[in-house]
Amino acid sequence: MTAKLDQHAGQFKALGSPVRLAILRTIVQGAEDGTIVGDIQAKLDIPWSTLSHHLDQLTRTGLIVARREGTFIYHRADIKILRALTDYLWEDCCKGGKSKKTSCC
Repeated sequence: MTAKLDQHAGQFKALGSPVRLAILRTIVQGAEDGTIVGDIQAKLDIPWSTLSHHLDQLTRTGLIVARREGTFIYHRADIKILRALTDYLWEDCCKGGKSKKTSCC
């Protein structure tokens, strides 16, 4: 297997949790410069310890980035990484082993 495949498999595994997917969607829908952890917790009504665990999983896979400002921690989606993940799904779509593009993409 390739490193790229391993990386994407880990990212999809992280997104396989309904809680982590809800956290990521909340972050994506938040401010461009990041969403405060307290806002994520309040919106999703997740215990702090559980939220911390899930944020750590998403951060380790590179899907989100954390930034501390004073006593606040902001999380933002890494759009480049998310785009690469979704592009991977569509890479070579509908080619059936051929190099020509078809109309499905």
